[in-house]
Amino acid sequence: MLQEESDLSLIIAQIVQKLKGSNLYAQLERQAWASLQRPEIKLESLKEDIKEFFKISGWEKKLQNAVYSELSVFPLPSHPAAPPEHLKEPLVYMRKAQGSWEKRILKSLNSMCTELSIPLARKRPVGEQKELLNKWNEMGTDEPDLSLFRPVYAPKDFLEVLINLRNPNYENGDSLSFRTHLGLIQVPLKVKDIPELKEFFVELGLTTGQLGIDDSTQVPPELFENEHVRIGQKVLAEQDSAAAQQYIRQGSPTALRAELWALILNISSQPEDILYYEQLKTNVIQHDLLVDSLIYKDVKLTASNDDYYFVFEDYLYQVLLCFSRDTSVLGHFAYNSASPPKSYIRGKLGLEEYAVFYPPNGVIPFHGFSMYVAPLCFLYHEPSKLYQIFREMYVRFFFRLHSISSHPSGIVSLCLLFETLLQTYLPQLFYHLREIGAQPLRISFKWMVRAFSGYLATDQLLLLWDRILGYNSLEILAELLLSRLRSLVFCYHFLGNRILDFPANKPLLGMS
Repeated sequence: MLQEESDLSLIIAQIVQKLKGSNLYAQLERQAWASLQRPEIKLESLKEDIKEFFKISGWEKKLQNAVYSELSVFPLPSHPAAPPEHLKEPLVYMRKAQGSWEKRILKSLNSMCTELSIPLARKRPVGEQKELLNKWNEMGTDEPDLSLFRPVYAPKDFLEVLINLRNPNYENGDSLSFRTHLGLIQVPLKVKDIPELKEFFVELGLTTGQLGIDDSTQVPPELFENEHVRIGQKVLAEQDSAAAQQYIRQGSPTALRAELWALILNISSQPEDILYYEQLKTNVIQHDLLVDSLIYKDVKLTASNDDYYFVFEDYLYQVLLCFSRDTSVLGHFAYNSASPPKSYIRGKLGLEEYAVFYPPNGVIPFHGFSMYVAPLCFLYHEPSKLYQIFREMYVRFFFRLHSISSHPSGIVSLCLLFETLLQTYLPQLFYHLREIGAQPLRISFKWMVRAFSGYLATDQLLLLWDRILGYNSLEILAELLLSRLRSLVFCYHFLGNRILDFPANKPLLGMS
C-alpha cells in the first residue's frame, strides 16, 4: 500500500514538473492572476474561488485533458531506485540488441555519406533558399536525382534482427514450450491469450455495435449509426479526452474523426503551435540534411506510387522535413528503448561538448516511414495541424514499431503475440504455411511495421487506427494480422492459387 502511494506521488510530481514547462501552465497562471480582479473572488476563500472559476471557464477541463494525455504516454511503473535506462527498457539483452541495431543503421548512413561525398548537413545558399521557399507547396513537382540514394534499412532487415534476438539467461531446454520453437521469434515474453484479449478489447465483442460493420447499407441507420453519431457530437461538445477515447473504441463517424483524434491527442491549433511549425519550416529552408534525400526517396518509392496517397505528396514532404528538425521529438527517448544518434563537429570526434543529435529529432527514416503520415492527410488539410497530429501519433505509437523493446505494444511482443495466436488457434494454417516454406511472420511483418498503412483501404485503415487510439495500444495489429493472413490464404485457394495477383490494398473478406 505504501509502495503504491509512493509510486502515485512520484507520477504526480513528474507530470506536474512536465506541465510546468508547457504553454498551458503559462495560460493557467495568467488566467489565475486575471481572475483576482473579478468580484466573486474573495480573499478568505481564494483557493476554492479560483478552482470554481477554472471549472466554470473551461480551464479545468483543459488541465484534465493535459494530465490524461501525459498519463497515456507515461512509462510503465518501475522501482523508484531503478536507473534511468530501466525506464527506457528493463531487459538488458533488449537494450544491447537495440544498441547494436542502431550501430548498424549509423554505419549504413555514414557509408552512404562517404560514398556519395555528401555532408550530413549544410547551409543552403541564398538562391537555393529562395527557390525552395517559392516551391514549398509544390515540392512534388521537383524531380531530384535520387538514383544513388538507398533506404538506410527496410522492414525485412529489421525482421532478421528480431529473428536472431535471444535471451542469454534463457536456456533452450529450460521450460521452453514446444510451441515457442515453431515461430521465428524466440524470446520469452508474456503476451495476452484469447481470454485476456477478449477482456481487454471488450467493446469489440459481437454484442457491441461497431462502425465499419453496423453502419453498412444493409443495416438501418436508426439501429446504431444515428445514435452513435449523436453521442459523438455530445463528446465533442464536452471536450473530454477520456470520454473521446472510450467512445472511439467503437469507431468514429467520418465527419467527427478529425476532431475526436485531436481531442484524444490533446492537440489544439494555438498561435504558438503555428509559429513553432513556421520555425521548423524556416530551418528546412535554411539547412539541407542528408536525411532530406532519404525522405524524398521514401516518398517517391511508397506514397507517390499508392492509388490513395499520391495526391498528398506535397504534404508528406512538408510534414516529414519539418519533423526531422523538431528537437521536441527527442523527449520521447525517455521512454523509448532507442537512443538518438550523435554526430560531431568536424575535427572534434569523440568530444561530447561538440556532439549534436543527428538528425535533430533523433529519428532516421527507413523504407516506408512516410506511410505513417499519408493516411492522416485525409483528415487534416492545414499543414501545422497535420504536423502536430502526426508528431503525437509517432511519439505515442509508431516509434514502437521500429525499436527493439519488451513493451506490450513493442514490435517484438506484437510479433510474438501474432505467432502465438496463430499456432494456438489456427494450427493447421500455421503448419501448412511452414511446410510450403512461407513463414507467416515473414509474409505479414511489413504490414505490422507500417500499422497496415498502404495495405488496407483508407476507410478501413482509419477505423483500425480509431481502435489504436481508443485502447492506447498497438496489440490490435497482431489480431488483425491473423484475420488478414487467414483471408489471404482463403483467397489463395478460392481463386485457384492466384494469391500474388490479389491487390494488397483492397478490402478483403472478413476485414470490414
